[in-house]
Amino acid sequence: MSLNSMTRPPAPKNETVLMYAPGSPEKIALKKALDDMLANPVDVPIVIGGKELRTGKTGTIRSPHDHSLVLGTFHQASAEHVDMAVAASKKAWLAWSELPWEDRAAVFIKAAELLATTYRPILNAATMLGQSKTCFQAEIDATCELVDFWRFNAWYMTALYQGQPDFSVDGAWNRVEYRPLEGFVLAITPFNFTSIAGNLPTAPAMMGNVSIWKPASSSMLSAWYLMKLLREAGLPDGVINMLPGAGRVIGEPLVKHPDLAGIHFTGSTGTFHHMWKTVGENIHRYKAYPRLVGETGGKDFIFAHPRCDVDALAAAAVRGAFEYQGQKCSAASRMYVPKSIWPELKPKIVDFVASIKMGNPLDFTNFMAAVIDENAFNSITEYIDYAKASPEATILAGGEYDKSKGWFIQPTVVVTTNPKFRLMAEEIFGPVLTLYVYEDEKLDETLTLCDTTSPYALTGAIFARDRHALSYMEKRLRHAAGNFYLNDKPTGAVVGQQPFGGGRASGTNDKAGSMLNLMRWTSVRTMKENFIPPKSIRYPHMDEE
Repeated sequence: MSLNSMTRPPAPKNETVLMYAPGSPEKIALKKALDDMLANPVDVPIVIGGKELRTGKTGTIRSPHDHSLVLGTFHQASAEHVDMAVAASKKAWLAWSELPWEDRAAVFIKAAELLATTYRPILNAATMLGQSKTCFQAEIDATCELVDFWRFNAWYMTALYQGQPDFSVDGAWNRVEYRPLEGFVLAITPFNFTSIAGNLPTAPAMMGNVSIWKPASSSMLSAWYLMKLLREAGLPDGVINMLPGAGRVIGEPLVKHPDLAGIHFTGSTGTFHHMWKTVGENIHRYKAYPRLVGETGGKDFIFAHPRCDVDALAAAAVRGAFEYQGQKCSAASRMYVPKSIWPELKPKIVDFVASIKMGNPLDFTNFMAAVIDENAFNSITEYIDYAKASPEATILAGGEYDKSKGWFIQPTVVVTTNPKFRLMAEEIFGPVLTLYVYEDEKLDETLTLCDTTSPYALTGAIFARDRHALSYMEKRLRHAAGNFYLNDKPTGAVVGQQPFGGGRASGTNDKAGSMLNLMRWTSVRTMKENFIPPKSIRYPHMDEE
């Protein structure tokens, strides 16, 4: 498929982040959407082939910051619905896969426009209530990043299609066709980013594939409004089928299904390992080798040089570790600080943490809210208790928690004397930052520790004023992070600016928000058309002298 550049959608710009100042139109609209959702609990169905199905076997949608507040219910899929979703995907595949690229792109460009306008307060409100994000964290996630995914993916898709062989051979035309995969793509999405929930099923769909989407049960409120938005944007029935429910009921049979064409996953490393193993054990069953794309865990670091901007370092540490309660796969979780700057840095971090206000995200003055559910609460607080009991650690700030009303954990800073302390190596996925203070003269040794202590390699940041130091540290930590930041916090990747993904135990590094990710959802056909085919079997060398 060859495209003239004039037919491409306009080059996108990143969606502007609104500030929700007092009395602003966006704040008024958001407060109205919040009131409407609080007054009208939802009943979220299974969606298969465009039909809404309600089983009566339901789960409850609750607010993490007030677990007595019921926002609605969602109907859980069974094995029967898995089979129905596969059948609906098959039925939709032929027409959708052969639809011109312009028509596919138009669906998601329209979805982006709907989200940037009428659905903006709706998706933000759902993310605030259902996932306990502040209005700012919801705005940059549920609206801006997802708008960017849809707009930039359409742009990258057309650029990909333009990648054609040289048209330089006399008498022949060589070209390539970027076909969708045969079968369905299983999209399994996490609770922590509404934008990821929107991107994982739609990126393959934009390339002509069909998706079966299993949203996280703890983010069903925003998932439902995403599904409604996509249908309003003109997405044909069956192209994306939504199956809420338990992973063992939905994921297990789909991963083993002969028509599995790929998996688009964000979640835990253990779950991705299990799926990869299951695919390996069933490789003889599939009609084609499934594409496995996963972004998993992280143990993201900040590494400070003795000569750095301490004020910027302190701000990056606290924002990077505690925005959205540390429930970002990119959140700063471990930090390496030279001894010479520690006396200056320590009180700045303590003061920043002491200034953090935590509570209900509907109070717009709060910086933090609650972690997602009881399982997360118990897992995170176990690490805090472990640090409290260890002779190798000291709680510098925070360390308290309360689940009486919501799943609230104070932003917690731990200082350890052991660079391989458990909290320096294991993913916590919560508001806990662990620091190790190193001797200045042991910079090289500590860089090695940073590179080797954790199995993950998702995000990392280095701080230094000296350019030689930045260059040296960047090279020493070349493989330690797929998204690397110089003098900035290790969170906040922007579509079109920093394509996101990591290596090692952090995933396949297929860079969501880039052409690299879209390429994974295509199967290329090479074609040669010969305009002057030979009509003899003889070659010139066979002729007599």
